[in-house]
Amino acid sequence: MAKQQTFADKAKAKKKSEGVNVKLIKTVKTSKGSYKFNERFVKLDDISKVGDIK
Repeated sequence: MAKQQTFADKAKAKKKSEGVNVKLIKTVKTSKGSYKFNERFVKLDDISKVGDIK
């Protein structure tokens, strides 16, 4: 049995996403008075929109 799909076909099928991934770190004060850090990745169309994230 021959291979149906080559690696080049797989790579061609994946589309590169447009935009920029930014790591967002928020601080949260706990009830005990210490701080906790929440991290997540946010996808933006343009890097100039970083200030608009809440």
